[in-house]
Amino acid sequence: MQTIREKVEQLKAELSSGNAFSEPVLLVAATKMQTVEAINEAIAAGVDAVAENKPQEFRDKQASLQPCPRHFIGHLQTNKIKYLLGKIDLYHSVDRDELLKELAKRSRAAGIISNVLLQINIGEEESKSGYALSEAQEVFLRAEATEGVCVQGFMAMLPEVGEKEYLIELIKKMRAVYEWAKARSSEIKYLSMGMSGDYKLCVAHGSNVIRVGSTIFGARNYGGGA
Repeated sequence: MQTIREKVEQLKAELSSGNAFSEPVLLVAATKMQTVEAINEAIAAGVDAVAENKPQEFRDKQASLQPCPRHFIGHLQTNKIKYLLGKIDLYHSVDRDELLKELAKRSRAAGIISNVLLQINIGEEESKSGYALSEAQEVFLRAEATEGVCVQGFMAMLPEVGEKEYLIELIKKMRAVYEWAKARSSEIKYLSMGMSGDYKLCVAHGSNVIRVGSTIFGARNYGGGA
């Protein structure tokens, strides 16, 4: 069985040639339900960032983690921003105006700027949050003009089912939005698409950030106990 270090090193080697646009690909370890020890092993192995899904879990772990950029990738309730403010290097999941405004407001009050990605519901799935693709440009322009946040790109999740060609078309649509925004802002850096099951397809068609958990840590244990 491969160790966490071996898995990270294998992923880094796989990503070393970049994406379809010859851009470096950021390897973000999704650390939901992982132990501090396991996360620190991934950090030592060279992941580019670590990311939590739940604010309280971030709060409980973050002081024990080794230095590494901290990202947040889960659905964020506005009343949980307090656990993250000033401690997160990049929020991937700004999925609605209410969150954008509150994060910006709290950031201004704290005298900081929070880096964000706008989450697009690319597959128009009822089970997923995020802005519609049709409003992505309007949302970007609105968010870019919002003091307290810095929009650095977009995040999306592919549907778990669908023909390969359909999924490729969705990635290409997100890449087109990313390129449109990049032409308008020097701050645009990231297209965050791809998880353990689909990152290869996403990188092959333009993603430059992947969020992987089980590929690094193995299957999560959802049972009780530590």
